[in-house]
Amino acid sequence: MGSRFDITVVAEDSIEGNAYIDMAVNEIERIEKLISSWDPTSQTSEVNRNAGIKPVKVGRELFNLIERAQGLSRLTDGAFDISYASMDKIWKFDGSMTSMPDEKAIESSVDKVGYGNIVLDKENSSVFLKLSGMKIGFGAIGKGYAADKAKELLIAKGVEAGIINASGDMSVWGSQPGGMDWKVALVNPLNKNKVFALLPVKNGAVVTSGDYEKYVTFNGVRYAHIIDPRTGYPATGIISATVFAPKAELADALATSIFVMGIKTGVDRVNQLPGVECILIDDKGSIHTSENVELEK
Repeated sequence: MGSRFDITVVAEDSIEGNAYIDMAVNEIERIEKLISSWDPTSQTSEVNRNAGIKPVKVGRELFNLIERAQGLSRLTDGAFDISYASMDKIWKFDGSMTSMPDEKAIESSVDKVGYGNIVLDKENSSVFLKLSGMKIGFGAIGKGYAADKAKELLIAKGVEAGIINASGDMSVWGSQPGGMDWKVALVNPLNKNKVFALLPVKNGAVVTSGDYEKYVTFNGVRYAHIIDPRTGYPATGIISATVFAPKAELADALATSIFVMGIKTGVDRVNQLPGVECILIDDKGSIHTSENVELEK
């Protein structure tokens, strides 16, 4: 998935521990083969190749993942959208862009984006992308899903505690060998060498999305690398979003879409979801949290 995975398990000894870790790696590789749009043999690539042509029958696991992604799109008013992969890449965050892209180019960059054009047929387990050239991609949900599946597998095999860390998408269960809760450190996005809070995570997931490494500034406005799939414009106003949720898949999707929704809408939406909390940092360095967050400095 182009991402680093760190796997921690609590086991009797290193032989048992390494065997469990190998199982988790195999599961993550299985998920990658299913959802990768870079692998021409994956079901996802087959769906993309047949955009505007015909529905493609897919396995139930991929169908269910796409169906849940559609639910997340509705939940976030389209701020989360797996058809973002159809977007023209007109924004560059590698330092090479010296001016804002043309307004018309920005508008037309999202012509083929729209979760409403993903047609799901549950009876036939098929997926059809209505528009020619349309694509789906799991960049904003795939790492979290893989972390959840690896965790599920290890729990089923009897592993009592561990952490799957998919490049910052963390799925945890159980407790440390001494009985203490696992703790996650939240990095200060304005100074990456400092931590501003430590929070216990019992059995769930925590995901942070940040723009402090990939952004551009034009006319005094800082544009994040996370782009609104509805407008083609990058998100503004937030530099870090951390989401706590029962599953990493949900936390992953929300952490990305809150950037697009903005602080007020993002916090309001999270407050309506049971078992979900968030900590947001705006571009002035101020901290905003959902209702039940207590920060341990």
